Amino acid sequence: MRSTLWFLLKLAILVAAAIWVADRPGHVSFDWLGWRVDTSVGVLLAALLLLMALAAVIYRLWGIIVRGPRRMAERRGERQRLKGYRALTQGMVAVAAGDAEEAKRQARIAHGLLSEPPLTLLLAAQAAQLSGDETAARRYFTAMLERPETAFLGMRGLLNQALAKGDTGEALKLAAKAHEERPQAGWAAKALLDLELKQGEWISARRTAKAAEKLKVIDRERYRRIEGVTLLEQARLEPEPVRAVALGRDAVRLLPDFVPALAIEARVMAKASREREAEKILEKAWGRGLAHPAIAGAYAALRPSESALDRARRFEKLTQARPDAVESRLTLAETAIAAGLWGPARKALEAVAAAEKAAPSARLCRLMARLEEGEHGDLAAARRWLMAAADAPPDPAWVCGECGAAASEWSARCGHCGEFDSLAWKEGARVVPALADARAGEARYLPPATVTPAPTPAASAPAATGGETKPVEGTAPVEAARLIT
Repeated sequence: MRSTLWFLLKLAILVAAAIWVADRPGHVSFDWLGWRVDTSVGVLLAALLLLMALAAVIYRLWGIIVRGPRRMAERRGERQRLKGYRALTQGMVAVAAGDAEEAKRQARIAHGLLSEPPLTLLLAAQAAQLSGDETAARRYFTAMLERPETAFLGMRGLLNQALAKGDTGEALKLAAKAHEERPQAGWAAKALLDLELKQGEWISARRTAKAAEKLKVIDRERYRRIEGVTLLEQARLEPEPVRAVALGRDAVRLLPDFVPALAIEARVMAKASREREAEKILEKAWGRGLAHPAIAGAYAALRPSESALDRARRFEKLTQARPDAVESRLTLAETAIAAGLWGPARKALEAVAAAEKAAPSARLCRLMARLEEGEHGDLAAARRWLMAAADAPPDPAWVCGECGAAASEWSARCGHCGEFDSLAWKEGARVVPALADARAGEARYLPPATVTPAPTPAASAPAATGGETKPVEGTAPVEAARLIT
């Protein structure tokens, strides 16, 4: 509607101008090139308009003649770009569909039609990876590093290749470089953090964790957990006692109810000759309900040279806040057996056996075997308990949530798969440690010198074949059987 009105307005102006000129005809005369021209003003204006139109037509034809080849080349290039982008799109679709051959074919077409190295290199690299040609993919990703606009993308591709190959050293270098160039890239911060934690780069991992928390890659709780566990691992490895104590305290401040944190803090305090303070920390933890073998082991390690009797008395102080807890009774029984206090040991074990009547634990069975042999020299009863231990569910252990491997001691990284902070205390995990580790784990509460058990009788219970079995002189049957888990 508006365009129609505008056209009618222009037409009205033109008609008005023509009428105005017709009402005022005038007369024009001029000499030009020996010619004399006499005409009216209206004819002269019409002639001028005709000349202007002719000049416009000539100018347009000249433009077509001069600029025609260039415009044809531009149109041809535009058609090629359209075909190239179509090939690029089809190549990406083929990559998403898993069609490696089609992706490579479309990559070749796009590379020949487009002058866009970033896009064509990316498609070529993805097609090579899809077809399993990692060498070609690495060549394309490396070529992308030479261009500023694709360098970051090339680093990511090389990083993924290094992670796929398990080359954590190369992956760590690439992740550090990517994070340095693009500090705001969340994936670079996350990749660098995971690699630093797996490699045990605790100090730099805490810095990266802080950056990742600011980028919202990890939440606040995860950041505190990473900081606490890395401080804990540093405390355990720190050779300087004062520094180790400071690191351990910082870790416990972040993880106040984490059993390994309390145990490691106590151990580093013992190295700094602060055994009494460490004992109080462990006693308070036990009283708060953190009755755990790791706490008991750390408590025993505070005074390694004490006698078995002194250790049994000291453990009474540890467990007095939670005397009815199963771990308190088992710990008291173990130290009492080591000290030859058969009565308290049997009382504690019978209380646990009453609670575990349906399914006695392997640890209870082994302790009962040691008690029967030590107090009465009853090898038959000890053997029955050891057979029950072999059939009982395995003792709890630190189990990796990633690979399922079990360990007798906690560490910041899984010893099998290297995953960070993946060990959790779980029931029913069967641990088969090396022989030396098994002996050390079984005697975790025993001092160097233990009470000699009661002498064994000359003959044991009859064997299944009807004969008699006699103990070999100089051997301890239960000591060997303790290694059963």
